[in-house]
Amino acid sequence: MKDLMGLMKQAKQMQSKMEAAQAQVADIEATGRSGGGLVQVTLSGGGNMKALTLDPSLLGSADDNDREMLEDLIIAAFQDAKVKMDQATAETMKSAMGDIPLPPGMKMPF
Repeated sequence: MKDLMGLMKQAKQMQSKMEAAQAQVADIEATGRSGGGLVQVTLSGGGNMKALTLDPSLLGSADDNDREMLEDLIIAAFQDAKVKMDQATAETMKSAMGDIPLPPGMKMPF
């Protein structure tokens, strides 16, 4: 019975730490860049695009090739920001859960 009580206490601690970590993740922002900084995308902790900045030099006389290049640069900047966001999220969750032993193969969040 003591083991069950200890397990329940540990589960409650884990839940509290998960909630705190999720709040931290919500406050994280990551900015991705492409084209040597000509395009910048900022994502919020939820992975939503928060800001997009285009260098004015990209918006001159745009033909179809320029437009396609600009679209590709925006996609590349978004992907760069998403990778950074995923890394920051994983590090935050790992540090929050680091002192609670999990069974082998179990990953957080559930």
